[in-house]
Formats: sequence, structure tokens, C-alpha cells
Amino acid sequence: MAEQAMHEIVTRKRMMLYSGTAHPALSEEIAQHLGIPLSEAVLTRFASGEIYVRYLESARGSDAFIVQTHADPINESIMEQLIMIDALKRASAKRITAVVPYYGYSRQDKKSLAREPISARLVADLLSAAGANRVVSVDLHSGQIQGFFDAPFDHLTALPLLADYLKEGLPVTKDLVVVSPDAGRVKTAERLREHLHADLAFLYKRRNRYEAHKIDRIAVVGEVADRPCVLVDDIIDTAGTMTAGAKALADEGASDIFAAATHAVLSGKAVQKIVESPIRELVVTNTLPVAEEKVQVLGERMTSLSIAPIIASALRAVFEDESVSQIFDGENQT
Repeated sequence: MAEQAMHEIVTRKRMMLYSGTAHPALSEEIAQHLGIPLSEAVLTRFASGEIYVRYLESARGSDAFIVQTHADPINESIMEQLIMIDALKRASAKRITAVVPYYGYSRQDKKSLAREPISARLVADLLSAAGANRVVSVDLHSGQIQGFFDAPFDHLTALPLLADYLKEGLPVTKDLVVVSPDAGRVKTAERLREHLHADLAFLYKRRNRYEAHKIDRIAVVGEVADRPCVLVDDIIDTAGTMTAGAKALADEGASDIFAAATHAVLSGKAVQKIVESPIRELVVTNTLPVAEEKVQVLGERMTSLSIAPIIASALRAVFEDESVSQIFDGENQT
């Protein structure tokens, strides 16, 4: 019996990058760093407000990445990403990775009062149910959110980016103090302190139990008098914590006061509070889009660093099945 020729079928991996409408500028930057174009898609709204998605090229067998930060309007951003994932699943993409620079509802990661939801878990369930095989995000408010997923979760951090800028950009480095805005961010502050070879302090902050964003008491723990300080946090939303902390530091005699945060939500009267505060410079990343009018009001007081190179490096590692944690020397572990 004649021996039959065996033919080996070799499949080529194909990376496809898609952008939601929440922050297309960031998606374009990521694509440039990866050296690939954004894949084409139609994203529109029906008159009723329903979201419509259709991809204009075949995604069959591809390694697909959907970049969508959960920006205001946050519920629409999340729903759009879910629909994009569903469409790719039905288009037979081999693997779908949800890239979420800012993870919506991340501060609702546990129950503090009776009859409260754990909304961060709900978002995780929605992404998984839609068909995401993997999730990539930056500086989660709480590391435990990773445990809400059964799928692989790559947790990136902007800390090296912020640290490098502060090393070069701070006009004063002698006697520098890194300040945590509360006990929950001490670990982050400690890591930044190591980068900057600075001392550590933290703020004792007692929040109002029943009114969100309201602080009943704040006090400084550490030596800050006549010393430059850097307040570091993951999110700056209404800026209540950051500006109250800056005022407390100023009252204790701190000299120059700087602030650093990964996610610039800047909602409500945040910009006004920052302008009226003792904060000399606010350093953030572009995980979220900031309205042009806010940028103009803050002017040179705010510096925005691009997170695109970090995300692009992580996506390349995921695509090539390489280690993501090696990019950060393990600093992305919480």
C-alpha cells in the first residue's frame, strides 16, 4: 500500500487591534507603538441610543485586542466594549483580549454597608459572559479585582512611568517625601519612595460613612515640615482627597507639593479644586481622555504622560506568549 504524503498545516498568528469610541487617541498611539494599523470597524448609534458594531474585515482565527477605557459616559463605554467582544466572538476570533486602561466601577469592589452591590465583580462577569478570554488593565483600585476573573488577567502599572518623570522633572529632590493619601495606598507610595530614594509619610483620613467623597478628618503622619512632598494615588476623581491632603501638608509646613495619579477622572469641580489648592504640579497618565477645556484651565499645572508604550509592550508580550511581569520587574504584582 502506497504511503500517503502527510501535509502539515501551519497557522500564522495574526494580531488585530480594535478601538472603542471612548478614547480613540490612546488606541492610535498603542497601534503606532505596535507598528500595526487599527482594524476597521463601524460603531454607530441607532436613534434610540442602541449601539451597533460591525467589523469590516475577517477576524476569523485572529488574536484580537479591544481597547476601550471606561470613560464618561461610563455605562455606555462598558456596553460598547461588551458588544464589540460579542461581535468578535461570533466572527470566530481565536482569542479576544479586553484592554481596559481604566476599569469602571473599580472602587465598588466590596460591601461596606448592608445591601450594597459589588459592582466591580459584575463588570468582570459581564466581560467574561460577552466572550473575553483575557483582560488587560492598568493600576486597579484594588488588586483583588483580578480574582473576580477565571480568565487570565494582566495587571499593568504606571508607577515606573510616573517615577521616571518625577526623577527628571522635579525641581527639588533633596529631603523629598512621598505621601500616601490613606492607609490603602501605602504600598504604592512605598514603591514610589524606593524609586525616588525619598522618605515616606501618610495621611490619616476618616471618610464620612454615609456621604461619598466627604472626609470628616485628615491628619499628617510623618515629618514633612520644610520638605517637598509628592502625593500619590491611583485615581483622582473629584480631587477632594488630593486637595485636602495638599492643604494638610501645607498646614504642616511642607514646601513644594506635587501630586501624581494614574487615572485622571477629574469629575465635578475637580479642576477648580486643584487650581485653588497648594498643588504645584499634577502628574497623570492618559488612561482617560481629559476634556480640552479642563486641560486649558489647568495649563502647566498638569502634566499628562502617555501610557501607550507600556500597554503596547504588554500586548506584544501577550501576543507572543511572553511574560508581562518581566516588563515591570514584578512591580505590577499587588
